[in-house]
Amino acid sequence: MVASSVASAFSPIASPPPDSGGKTSGKLGGTVPVSVDVRGVKSKSASSGGLKVKASAQAPPKVNGTKVGVMDRFKIEDEVTYAPPPRTFINQLPDWSMLLAAITTIFLAAEKQWMMLESKPKRLDALTDDPFGIGKMVQDGMIFRQNFGIRSYEIGADRTASIETLMNHLQETALNHVKSVGLLGDGFGSTPEMCKKNLIWVVTKMQILVDRYPTWGEVVQVDTWVAASGKNGMRRDWLLRNSQTGEILTRASGVSVMMNKETRRLAKIPDEVRAEIGGYFLDTPPIVEDSDTKLPKLDKDTADIIRSGLTPRWSDLDVNQHVNNVKYINWILESAPSPILETHELASMTLEYRRECLIDSVVESLTSVTGNAADDLASSGYIECQHLVRLESGAEIVKGRTEWRPKNANRSGATTQLPAEIL
Repeated sequence: MVASSVASAFSPIASPPPDSGGKTSGKLGGTVPVSVDVRGVKSKSASSGGLKVKASAQAPPKVNGTKVGVMDRFKIEDEVTYAPPPRTFINQLPDWSMLLAAITTIFLAAEKQWMMLESKPKRLDALTDDPFGIGKMVQDGMIFRQNFGIRSYEIGADRTASIETLMNHLQETALNHVKSVGLLGDGFGSTPEMCKKNLIWVVTKMQILVDRYPTWGEVVQVDTWVAASGKNGMRRDWLLRNSQTGEILTRASGVSVMMNKETRRLAKIPDEVRAEIGGYFLDTPPIVEDSDTKLPKLDKDTADIIRSGLTPRWSDLDVNQHVNNVKYINWILESAPSPILETHELASMTLEYRRECLIDSVVESLTSVTGNAADDLASSGYIECQHLVRLESGAEIVKGRTEWRPKNANRSGATTQLPAEIL
């Protein structure tokens, strides 16, 4: 069609004699419009500049399977313009070359990102056998081990992890230990048999020795194990080390007893529960020697600083609906003298828990500085303080003793002989 139109522009085709009418009759009883091209399609007329084409053709005997009359020499004298090729299935498909180019670009970008990740140095905790940080059993299944990376939101003004961060790591490994051996029931560390009898664990004493606080980005390795403590208690020990060098950072020991969840009274360990946990007891001395020194009585008359009106928030409660043990440390430090916090760091802490604290409790924190250190706290060497957190009614919640050393002081490191089972 296009070729014949171009040819006609240089050698026009002689037109046949004009018909007497503008329309030609067909056998269908209708008329064929004069503006029909050789394919039987009505053409569009242009306003100007169109190319005039004269042609004559025989109408096909059938169109779409229907017989039509024969038109002998009908005339086309309308102006026609160039039109795009008819839309078919092929030219309605998308441009596959563009799609292929887009897919190739995506794959190349992904490959580049993967190569950049592979070239970066791997974190220490990513090189361990525990990529998800859940922990694993070691020493013939008697010790639970878990790594923690110190996050930016876990450090304080000294650019080191806070004592609350370390306490949270201790609590997390204790629960994961119970979970890893399949004894975690519907409670905060409670075994299945404990859940049947409405029993929960409550901490009665905690001792912590900090040789060095880890810094941001440092990976610490926490080992924990359990042992018997008297007839109705369980002792849990923790050892925190630098995962790369093995340097001892923190040691801790805690004693727990059972309490009835309904009556809130202490209870003996049932035989069924003892059978569950007895096989995991490790017969070793405590990682922190138990101090038999009795904590002195502290009240408003002997306290140097008192902070009143302290109340727990909903986020301070654990799943047993009483205040989390770590919150008590926050309350103790509320009444610690500011010069000590600015010039010293916490070296050790002993806590004795007397009663639980609930959401509607209002407490006060009392602190007393021992000895002559109270006269010049900033320039003092090692400082010892006594603490008490109690209800405003006077009932004691937790008593404590803390020891503080000057910041950046030379540390002799851990001197306690570690049991052979945990080396």
